[in-house]
Amino acid sequence: MAPTPQKMITGRRKEAVARVRLVPGSGGFSVNGRALDDYFSTRAHRVVVQAPLRTAGRDKDYDVVATIRGGGVNGQAGALRLGIARALIELDPELRDQLKTEGFLTRDAREKERRKYGLKKARKAPQYSKR
Repeated sequence: MAPTPQKMITGRRKEAVARVRLVPGSGGFSVNGRALDDYFSTRAHRVVVQAPLRTAGRDKDYDVVATIRGGGVNGQAGALRLGIARALIELDPELRDQLKTEGFLTRDAREKERRKYGLKKARKAPQYSKR
């Protein structure tokens, strides 16, 4: 018994959180109620987002409905990519090996380092003055 395609799957990257749902359709995208081209103006970000679907050969089989909060454009694209890859595995567990070898299932854990007191940024010290 296959799981229902209406389940929301979460993808995260930096501060961005994407909630993704794959619906049987013709390959359309709805990101926060907008088309993919409107939401991600850069072609590189659109390629990143569509990569899991293209790798699995399902780019014309499902419509992607997603809501993204937090982070910047780069983090949001990475979060959406992870969410789509996880949603594809929910629908077809046999795709796991293929997506894993491409690195789409790895959660990029790099986060911004916190600022320390006495420093200007996380590691940048104020300019040294001898006199």
